[in-house]
Amino acid sequence: MGLFNFSHDIGVDLGTASILIYVKDKGIVLNEPSVVALDQKDGKIIAIGESARRMLGRTPGNILAVRPLREGVIADYEITEKMLRYFIHKACGSNLLFKPIIMVCIPSGVTGVEERAVRQAAYQSGAKHAYLMEEPLAAALGAGLDIHSPAGNMVVDIGGGTTDIAVLSLGGIVCSKSLRVGGDKFDEAIVRYIRRINNLLIGERFAEDLKITVGTAYPNGLRENKIMEVRGRDLLTGLPKSISFSALESYEAMAEPLEAIVAALKEVLEITPPELAADIIDRGIMMTGGGALLEGLDSMLSQAAGLPVYIAEDPISCVARGTGLALADLRDLRNSKSFVRQAL
Repeated sequence: MGLFNFSHDIGVDLGTASILIYVKDKGIVLNEPSVVALDQKDGKIIAIGESARRMLGRTPGNILAVRPLREGVIADYEITEKMLRYFIHKACGSNLLFKPIIMVCIPSGVTGVEERAVRQAAYQSGAKHAYLMEEPLAAALGAGLDIHSPAGNMVVDIGGGTTDIAVLSLGGIVCSKSLRVGGDKFDEAIVRYIRRINNLLIGERFAEDLKITVGTAYPNGLRENKIMEVRGRDLLTGLPKSISFSALESYEAMAEPLEAIVAALKEVLEITPPELAADIIDRGIMMTGGGALLEGLDSMLSQAAGLPVYIAEDPISCVARGTGLALADLRDLRNSKSFVRQAL
C-alpha cells in the first residue's frame, strides 16, 4: 500500500444512534455510535464512537458524553463536524490525495436550516462535492427494491431518532411522512414507565438493553413473557434496587410511540394514489432501520394496515448500502431532483 490513498466516494448514514460509512468498491467499512465524550473544562474531545458510548451515564463530573445528533438532525454543529471528520478519516485514512465525493442521507421531513447544517458539515469534513439523499429512498435501494419502476413500493424506515414512511415510484417519493419518533423514544418511554410504576430511576443505555432483550410491540405473538432483572436507584430511599421487568410491561411502556408510528402509516396509506395502493397490496411493506428489529413490530404494523410487512435483510445497514448504490449511479441520478440533491 502506498503512502497516499486516492479519492473515495463515500456514503454516510448520519444517524442519531449510529453512523455508518460506505466506501465505493469496499462496502460498509464503519459502524459506530454517534456519541462524543467531552472535557467540560476546555471542551476538548476525549473519545468518539464506541469508546465514548461506553462512557454514557458513567462519566465523572468533568467529562460529558453527548449525542450531537437528536431526532435525526444536527443538534450541535461543531461537534458533529468534528465527529464526521474523525469517522471519515478512520474509514478512509487521513492521507487522501483527493477530496472525496460524499453523499449524506437526511430524513424526508428536514427543514431548510437542518439541510444546510448537514451539507455544511459534509464540506467541513473534507468533501469535494456533497450530495444529500432522502432516507426512504436510500433505505429502499439498500433493501433491494426497484424504485425506478412505475410500480409502487412502500418503506417504513425506523431509526434512532426518526421514522420515515414513504411510498416510492419512478425514482421519487410520491407521498411520505417523517416522525421525530424512533428507537430513542422507545428507550425514553421505558425509562418513564419504570420511574412512574416502580419509582426506580434507570439510564437510557440500560433501557435500550431492556428493549433489545425483552421488548415487544406485539404481545399477542409472544410464546413466553420474557423477564429481565432491572437495576437502578430507588427514588424513595435513594438506595440501589432491583426489580423484574417483563415483555408485557415493555409493550405497555412503548405504547405511545408505537401508536404514533401506526397512525403515521395509516395516514400515508390514506393519501396513496389508488394505482400505487394496488401495487402495495401485492408487494407489501418493507421495514428497514434498527427499529425494525424490535420484536413483533412487523406483526403489529401488518395487523394495523391489513398488509404483509417484511423486514429487510440486515435492516440497520440498508440506508448506508443505498447510498453506495446511489453513488455508483450518480451520473444518472443527478437529473432526478427528487432523488438526490447536490449540496452547493
